[in-house]
Amino acid sequence: MAHNPIGWFEIYVQDMNRAKAFYEEVFATRLENLESPDIEMWAFPMLPEGTGASGALTKMEGCPSGGNSTIVYFSCADCGVEAKRASENGGNIFKDKFSIGPYGFIALVVDTEGNVIGLHSMQ
Repeated sequence: MAHNPIGWFEIYVQDMNRAKAFYEEVFATRLENLESPDIEMWAFPMLPEGTGASGALTKMEGCPSGGNSTIVYFSCADCGVEAKRASENGGNIFKDKFSIGPYGFIALVVDTEGNVIGLHSMQ
């Protein structure tokens, strides 16, 4: 495989304004509206020629948030920082920062919509 296996992700939400504010504050970024019929989407910053995958917060009829068994991991400089921001912006820390040996550190948080997301860093 000559590319990263993940090409896109969607995090399903019920309250887009609340979810958008949460992710923008936790990751200190701005999401961009993607025009799409019948689906409300706000994309994370992306570089088409960059590595990794981008994705969007998505509100779509028939797609509930929370309770999923897939975890999307966001890359961070220090995942403890973003975990703290998550708890300060309406989310909860599910599992505080911990070592995964030579692969760095991860933390798991629950967003304002009930989705568990992962945070990964090397420090």
